[in-house]
Amino acid sequence: MALPLKYNFRNVIVRWRSTLATVLGIALVVAVFVLLRALARGIEASSANTGDARNILVVRKGSQAESGSIVTREHFRTIQYLDEIARNERGEPIISAELVLIVSAPRRNGTGEANTLIRGVTPRGMELRPQVKLVDGRWFVPGKREVVVARRLAARFAGFEIGGVIKSGQDRLAVVGHFDAAGSAFDSESWMDADEARSIFDRENYSSILLRPADATAATNLITRLERDKRLALRAEREVDYYSKQTMTAVPIKILAGLLGTAMSIGAVFAAMNTMYASVASRTREVGTLRVLGYSRRAIVLCFLIEGALLAAMGGVVGCLLALPLNGYATGTMDFQSFAETVFQFRVTPDLMLMGLAFSVIIGVAGSLLPALRAARLPVIVALKSI
Repeated sequence: MALPLKYNFRNVIVRWRSTLATVLGIALVVAVFVLLRALARGIEASSANTGDARNILVVRKGSQAESGSIVTREHFRTIQYLDEIARNERGEPIISAELVLIVSAPRRNGTGEANTLIRGVTPRGMELRPQVKLVDGRWFVPGKREVVVARRLAARFAGFEIGGVIKSGQDRLAVVGHFDAAGSAFDSESWMDADEARSIFDRENYSSILLRPADATAATNLITRLERDKRLALRAEREVDYYSKQTMTAVPIKILAGLLGTAMSIGAVFAAMNTMYASVASRTREVGTLRVLGYSRRAIVLCFLIEGALLAAMGGVVGCLLALPLNGYATGTMDFQSFAETVFQFRVTPDLMLMGLAFSVIIGVAGSLLPALRAARLPVIVALKSI
């Protein structure tokens, strides 16, 4: 015969002080667990949202990121007039040779400097990325040492406001506008003219080539053609595939989430166990009375397990609610591919909240198991003598 659930609810309410301590402890564990997962999810989403399924990115074979790739001007001249490349309404090939550079900039909060990405693009490069929209100021004019900065990046670095100046050695770049890249990886970049960037930063070659094939068949043929051409030593893949692989930054955060989650869950299990042991010690008469009334040891064990899971679930709900306000909060970290600052948002998604709730229930059940077994093993005569 199982104990009624209202017995568990009443015990939780009557012992509200220990209940509150347990709930808050588990809530903090769950909040940290969910936020670390949301951090990694935000980084992954930033890369996953980047790129256009119609575009192809060309980099040097063996390079892991654009910042470590070299594509020569001869490569660009060879590729730009291939028949597989689409043309715009003016008959121009939709292709952009681009240069990715790293410059150091001071943080706006005064905590030092960090690396940021500057991308040299051509007019076709903007055409290839329709998700990037100018939201303030104007686009740069080639030849005038002007740059347009992602709005989210501008919020993190001094001098990135419109009218500000980005310094790199003896060079000065005037910020003339802000753009929004719809939560993609381009929100971590500043843009300027590609050939001007090569001249200012003394770079002979480009980093990558972005292009748009005429159709799906042309895309397949172009990728195969570039891969098989041994003279070029280039690698071509769909832009969305390239950026979906750029999630190495999230790996250390996932590892950290696992380590912290494990360490904190062990502490939470012991905290829950201590609470339940105290509950067993103070309820010896109740346990003895239940045994006399005919409830089995199995029913006693199940009762305490349900009570522990209930306490933990309450903590899980509170923990998820504590994490929820940070959903959409923009922050940044170092990208382990480019070693530059990458901007992203916390993403506290429904599946992460469900994961946090499941995590809390596991903690509650694990912490209640030994106290539940102790309660069930109490001799009836010992319990009756305590009346």
